[in-house]
Amino acid sequence: MKKIQVILFTLLSFSVSAQTIDEYFEKIRDNGAALTAFFSQMPKGGDLHNHYSGSVYAETYIDDVVDKNYFINTNTLQVLPKPPAKAAGWVQFSTLISSGQMSGYKEKLLQKWSCKDYNGVSYPSDKQFFETFGNFGIASRDRLDTGLLELKRRAISEHVSYIETMFTGIPCNRLKNVDTSFDKLLLEAEQNRNEAATNKLLEKIYADVIAYDAMGCADSFNTYVVAALHNGLHIDDANFTMRYQNYVGRTSPPAEVFKSLVLSFISANKSPLIVGVNIVAPENNDISMRDYWLHMQMFRFCHNKFPRVKYAMHAGELALGMVKPEEMTWHINAAVHIAGANRIGHGVDIPYEHDCYDLLHYMADHKIPVEINLYSNEFILKVKDDRHPITLYKDFNVPIVICTDDAGVLRSNLTEQYVLLAKRYKHISYHDIKTFVYNSIKYSFIEEDSVKQHLKKKLDADFDKFEAEVISSQHF
Repeated sequence: MKKIQVILFTLLSFSVSAQTIDEYFEKIRDNGAALTAFFSQMPKGGDLHNHYSGSVYAETYIDDVVDKNYFINTNTLQVLPKPPAKAAGWVQFSTLISSGQMSGYKEKLLQKWSCKDYNGVSYPSDKQFFETFGNFGIASRDRLDTGLLELKRRAISEHVSYIETMFTGIPCNRLKNVDTSFDKLLLEAEQNRNEAATNKLLEKIYADVIAYDAMGCADSFNTYVVAALHNGLHIDDANFTMRYQNYVGRTSPPAEVFKSLVLSFISANKSPLIVGVNIVAPENNDISMRDYWLHMQMFRFCHNKFPRVKYAMHAGELALGMVKPEEMTWHINAAVHIAGANRIGHGVDIPYEHDCYDLLHYMADHKIPVEINLYSNEFILKVKDDRHPITLYKDFNVPIVICTDDAGVLRSNLTEQYVLLAKRYKHISYHDIKTFVYNSIKYSFIEEDSVKQHLKKKLDADFDKFEAEVISSQHF
């Protein structure tokens, strides 16, 4: 009897504490500063939709090109190691520093290499966002060590214990020898929606990719990522864990996309640190739209070759007006039903999808989470508040994870995503938010069960500490 009384007392104490946290959360729900303080300290689990190059802040990239004393075109702000021959307007950063002009040009680069100070009027927001990647591309592949450690430090300070980042493409010059005449045939098969013909062509390209030693390229890349970077930098420790997704760009010719996709699957199949594959670039790009069905076939083909490799899919990152309305009716369906995606990134156009309710039920029943990126969707797509489908996903019990997308480009962080969540969606409770946090570990692509269990136990302990501190600070 005494043991039962102790258990009941413990459960009652937990209930009172949880209720107190809920009451305080509701009390501050309309106070942005109080919410920021609350979520800054709240454990956030993982960030599952994270682009490495877009998550490093532009200041880091600028420091890199300044340290290397690259040249900048004072008219276009293009940065190069060496300027074109006899071209005007190029100066070295050392010259700007010695002449006292560096501060002004740094501010201009911050605006060019991120969304800093964007006024929402002078230029399309989606173009501003996506063009930054080409602008800072000169630096984003340099000092990967510096960038990874930056993400780790920021995550720990923000009480984020896991990042699953879309890291970098896999170099493989030998694959340039693969026959390029397949593009025309693939496009013909796509136009006719001929799955059998598409699979035959993909099988031929796959054989060529293997013959040109894609395995060797994957091994070299994995060795570099695992030994030189991840292990060499001691990324994983008791407080933080990182894993990597390979990715392919969706705006290249079909055979090029497929070669890169096969290489990405091979790499992910060989290393527990490289836990998945993704596809990136604007979904409304002309080539992305034209080849979307074909890309879904490619993912399904690769899944059949490498069934243990998981993959997330940028799908439904579209808003009314960006494309013709009928193009917003099938992308998430195709990602789920054709490609077999394990998670959906963005998923913003779900209300426009054919058989929307059936699709939502399917995602819920098959535990296919949606990666929600609130500020990114607001900035790029102009979708926010009740036009954002987060509540639709929640009402249908689709697992939700809250993510940043590209915190460096957007000048944001994971804390801010939770602030927006709390302020905009009043029926989403603290308990719901806590579930979203745990989802970020539960639905991660981490292969090692021991690592997943460690992160969950850490989250349990961190939430106990956090909630106790909130209670104590409010003198409840």
